Amino acid sequence: MNDQQNKLVVFQNKNIRRIWHGDQWYYSIIDVVGVLTDSTNPRKYWSVLKTRLKQEGNELATNCSQLKLVSSDGKMRLTDVANTKEIFRFIQSIPSKKAEPFKQWLAQVGYERIEEIENPELAQERMKEIYEQKGYPKDWIDKRLRGIAICQMFMEQCTLAF
Repeated sequence: MNDQQNKLVVFQNKNIRRIWHGDQWYYSIIDVVGVLTDSTNPRKYWSVLKTRLKQEGNELATNCSQLKLVSSDGKMRLTDVANTKEIFRFIQSIPSKKAEPFKQWLAQVGYERIEEIENPELAQERMKEIYEQKGYPKDWIDKRLRGIAICQMFMEQCTLAF
């Protein structure tokens, strides 16, 4: 496995281990707990939370996987991990002030996506803003958006033909 497939993510000066597995990233749940709580023992916190989630019928605790990640002693050990979608659900279940900004951000993103479903032009405007923030030239952005529109029209015509 190369370095690009197994990297640490640094958040608030703390490491979150992750691993590329299959076709997606998986993140160490214990590391996320350590970042988002003031727990002196994130492993114990996760154990208690996992039990509570199972009792509530929350599938997150039963859906998490175990993959080998490098531990603090340098050895590869099985660690509870979750993919990006599951990590977002997990963050929502953490009763912590540090998790609150993530919860607010998730709510905002969800709200924006619902607005875009109701008004697809908003999605195009958001895409344009993202390209601008990344520093793409205006003429490139305009060509990209036209290309996407043409592709979508073509796909609609193909669907209607069959």
